[in-house]
Amino acid sequence: MFVHYCSKKIYIVQHVMVSRGIHVKPVKTELTAEEMPRKWYNILPDLPEPLAPPLNPETKKPISPTDLEALFPKALIAQEMASASYIDIPEEVLQGYMMVNRPSPLQRAVGLERALKTPAKIYFKREDMSPAGSHKTNTSLPQAYYNMKEGVQNLTTETGAGQWGTALSLACNHFGLGCKVFMVRASYDQKPYRREMMRVYGADVSPSPSNLTEFGKKMLAKDPNHPGSLGIAISEAMEMALKDGKTKYSLGSVLNHVMMHQTIIGEETLLQFKKLDEEPDYMIGCVGGGSNFAGFTFPAIGQMLKKKMNTEFIAVEPTVVPSLTNGKYEYDFGDTAGMTPLLLMYTLGHDFVPSPIHAGGLRYHGAAPTVSQLVNKKVVKAVAYQQKEVFSAAMMFARAEGIIPAPETAHAIKAAVDLALEAKKKNEKKIIALNFSGHGLLDLGGYQQYLDGKMV
Repeated sequence: MFVHYCSKKIYIVQHVMVSRGIHVKPVKTELTAEEMPRKWYNILPDLPEPLAPPLNPETKKPISPTDLEALFPKALIAQEMASASYIDIPEEVLQGYMMVNRPSPLQRAVGLERALKTPAKIYFKREDMSPAGSHKTNTSLPQAYYNMKEGVQNLTTETGAGQWGTALSLACNHFGLGCKVFMVRASYDQKPYRREMMRVYGADVSPSPSNLTEFGKKMLAKDPNHPGSLGIAISEAMEMALKDGKTKYSLGSVLNHVMMHQTIIGEETLLQFKKLDEEPDYMIGCVGGGSNFAGFTFPAIGQMLKKKMNTEFIAVEPTVVPSLTNGKYEYDFGDTAGMTPLLLMYTLGHDFVPSPIHAGGLRYHGAAPTVSQLVNKKVVKAVAYQQKEVFSAAMMFARAEGIIPAPETAHAIKAAVDLALEAKKKNEKKIIALNFSGHGLLDLGGYQQYLDGKMV
């Protein structure tokens, strides 16, 4: 699209084309900075029943806010247990959001629709446009901000595929904090450039399990080539934080305050569908811990629970880590070492070690308590897909839309493709929306394996 400048006015060729009878339909629905939501949505007051409290593993009684102060700043603990439906976003965080390209577009997948020959409309929310490459900056920025405000000097964390570690590294650099990342060893080896992104932003990155913590040494003693898991990496990050009074722990998913920060995605999406004068029949997101799914769907789920929307919600996971589709709904630890409070969630067991698939961000043994309750109450439907079929859908999307999805995101794309083909079979004009949670430009090793026929 060419732009001509004249007398301080901008004339866009598209306008000329329309005047000549050539109608170009926009594929992106944008919001201005002024339209960006100023509050996060808290789903806790709207859940079908009160959320079961985290339990002290020794007493089996609900934990108190003070029990969490060794790990988290007070502001985040307050958000974790908040009863208000909306929480104001601090001005410094809003500025940070704009730095990482919020508000993000809602884009129509016209190429994919054409390739599938479906009457359905497919939309995807562009969370890949953050410099970190995924939705994770939506919570890393506020977490780093609140820690900085309370005088914390360093944050420790875990990361699977590396999106969360990259996002927290960026946020810590932005707010002047040190950052230590324990990266699941399978991903540390598979995704070296994701690791280097974290280092560029100033983080110190170690493969997990590592020799830096007592729990890491214990795991390596059992298996020197241990592929690692998010549960193990969480244990290592927590252990390091608990030993240093100037350091706190930061979590990229699962907890309520993390889910809440991500709802900037869904709040924007509702405004964009309002601009389109449309309502999605389906909203889809992949699930590891649940943060991008929650961020995309929770505002709409809140509306649906109030009978203001009629939308179906689909959570997608890998068949090799089927927490929601084959796990038990029970209290379990969020980490492998058993250092976290007990959470009521769908879980495969905190000592579960998943296969080293390319969707490293989905290799978590449990799921967020909020997401788990909604699946348990059948508000959300959970489905699982095998790695090859997920990459097949990702290839179709990349060739139709020109954007290479992260392996995690490809799970949501696979579900959208299936729904679009179902709509084609029934000749139904459904509206399908998915959260495009991250790009796959640093996941090309997985695509290489798929293209070379070496993927299992």
